[in-house]
Amino acid sequence: MLEPEVIYNELIKNKTDFFAGVPDSLLKNFCAYITDHTDEKKHIISVNEGTAVALAAGYNLATGKVPLVYMQNSGIGNAINPLLSLADQEVYSIPLILVIGWRGEPGVKDEPQHIKQGKVTCTLLEAMKIPYAVLSDDEEEAKKQIAACYAYITEQNAPYALVAKKDTFAPYTLRKNETVNAEMTREEAIDEIIRVSGENDIFISTTGMASRELYELREKYGMSHERDFLTVGSMGHASQIALSVALQKPDIPVTCIDGDGAALMHMGGLATIGTQKPSNFRHILLNNGAHDSVGGQPTVGLLIDLPAIAKAAGYKKTLSAKTKKELTEALEEKTEGLFLLKSVYGKVHGKTWEGLNQPLWKIKLH
Repeated sequence: MLEPEVIYNELIKNKTDFFAGVPDSLLKNFCAYITDHTDEKKHIISVNEGTAVALAAGYNLATGKVPLVYMQNSGIGNAINPLLSLADQEVYSIPLILVIGWRGEPGVKDEPQHIKQGKVTCTLLEAMKIPYAVLSDDEEEAKKQIAACYAYITEQNAPYALVAKKDTFAPYTLRKNETVNAEMTREEAIDEIIRVSGENDIFISTTGMASRELYELREKYGMSHERDFLTVGSMGHASQIALSVALQKPDIPVTCIDGDGAALMHMGGLATIGTQKPSNFRHILLNNGAHDSVGGQPTVGLLIDLPAIAKAAGYKKTLSAKTKKELTEALEEKTEGLFLLKSVYGKVHGKTWEGLNQPLWKIKLH
């Protein structure tokens, strides 16, 4: 395994001192080291991968230095537009390093949503004509790969990718990990939400811990999964799936259980919901200020007023709840809107998601 410190120092030696990206579980140790050792103005945890590329481009334009963008391979889709229409050699020729976590690598067991992306990760880079190396877990070999990366960037003034397999980086514990002082955990919030909701309500849950805990709570209470759609991939899109279902099924209550990281990733979706105003739609945002399922790296969720943003986008009513009592009262109002819940992040209880790696089901509403 590679010590994150070694790779970080190699980057700094080559004057790469700006980092932007969206955390990934395969890169969590590397990302944590960056968080602990980089000035906040030079490490921006972005809302999505495309904005990370844009931030990196701006840094290069301002300083002439080579920035680094990190992401999970599922985020390549968000980054394709700025990579090809901004950073590409045929446009503005912006040099930058991409560090990409290879989820779903062929031959390595992973969750269903990563399988196809894992198969086409290298093919996508080849199609974009972005040269890459699969990062070695041997320190000396990795240093040679990084040297080759900078040699290409210097000569071609273009992006270069380092693809990281599972367990490439040695463990590193994030030190700048502030605890959220909340009276309710995410799991407790979801528990209360499903227990006070009608048995015919439709639930669309977001990527990560929220979907895992919704599944486990249904199992715990012997409830059916048939009216739940677990959006285990396509981060940031659960609210739009839920909106579309609500518009097509106006007589059935539809609840979207969203997360702060996911909502921030495609926050423009709030405007679409706010202008459509479906009366049967309930948007519940579980906000713990962290990308919980990929290492606990922080989001800006606790630094901004998301209910106010939703209200400005056209939501009829927004409420915040910090306690179980406040949550219950908010749910009983039966009003469409955005509920902001501040919850501490914690480990999944009971089964792990890998243990639930069965064929995914789809709700059948027609």
